[in-house]
Amino acid sequence: MNVSATATATAGTRPAPTHVAGIPLPGNPSDRTAKRQRVLDILDAKGHDALLLTSHTALTWYLDGSRMHISLAGDPIAALLVDRGGDHLITFNNEAERLAAEELPPGVELHPVPWHGQLTDAVGALAGPGEPLTEKAVAAELRAARQPMLPGESARYAQLCADAARAMTDVLSRTTPKTSEFEVASALAARTVAAGAEPLVLLCNGSSRSAFRHPLPTHAPLGRRAMAVVCARRHGLVANLTRWVRFDGGTPAERDAEERIAAVEADIFDATVPGARLGGIFAEIQAAYARHGFGADQWTLHHQGGPAGYAGRDPRATAATDDVVVPNQTFTWNPSGPGVKIEDTVQVTAAGTSVLTLDPRWPASNVNGLPRPLPLQL
Repeated sequence: MNVSATATATAGTRPAPTHVAGIPLPGNPSDRTAKRQRVLDILDAKGHDALLLTSHTALTWYLDGSRMHISLAGDPIAALLVDRGGDHLITFNNEAERLAAEELPPGVELHPVPWHGQLTDAVGALAGPGEPLTEKAVAAELRAARQPMLPGESARYAQLCADAARAMTDVLSRTTPKTSEFEVASALAARTVAAGAEPLVLLCNGSSRSAFRHPLPTHAPLGRRAMAVVCARRHGLVANLTRWVRFDGGTPAERDAEERIAAVEADIFDATVPGARLGGIFAEIQAAYARHGFGADQWTLHHQGGPAGYAGRDPRATAATDDVVVPNQTFTWNPSGPGVKIEDTVQVTAAGTSVLTLDPRWPASNVNGLPRPLPLQL
């Protein structure tokens, strides 16, 4: 397609306020400058002049929280060419006006293509000589660039995580044994959307389905105990947490397993320090399950989590992941066993680990200096 025939505009009409309804807005100027420099450093290291960003994770990170979706299940509605001269967002003509008015930070050049065209149609003319780098070619470098959270995004993430934790408390505290799993999920969805976020994952299992670790909700009642999981995205960042509610005192075996899974998690937190490598932390995860009585193969039955932020896990940790933990990085580990699971989003700083998905109203115990959630007893 002939790019010169399309309209080109510079975005940046977002209102001046830095907060809306108490929520820090995306597009922090100093954070944007730092992110652009990180990408330019990647270009320097690779000897290229341009990089094309095409994934939700990369786009929302680099644009500092701009929403690049219409359908939660769909591809991004834009692609971004970062070159040494600036930032060029290619989007469909039916999206361009709204993006410029409501989503994009200042200084981003907007290049519409017809709604029936392809985003890649404009890339060649914009990129100049030579093919731009793809995300796949610098996947590890981009992950490393996303890992240390900057001040603006750290503030947005902390607020999102607190909002998600409050929603979980409000919803689960109103349940009964007769409440259905779908009723829990729908209430959590409503609270998530009301907070300006998108419910990417909503899981729930009552006592009749407690064996399932990824339980999509059904019409089954909660029964005597239940688990709920929320992954909520706002301004590109994803908060993850799991909570349990029960309507009796729990069995001795359940209470014992809850204490042991918290001990597994505590060992993981102890291993998650700046300078550690994900593969080494994963080895500690495997050892912790055996050490706390779950058996050496328990880690094979569910993923264990990993770095968090602009993806639910960025990436999921395995024995083969070699990323290095850095200060101000965020994580969601989720060790689980038969009938038990524990999960929160945390941030690792020079001062230690802090829990972000925290609601003071939720019952908790102190485990190695961190408040860890207990089942809500109703």
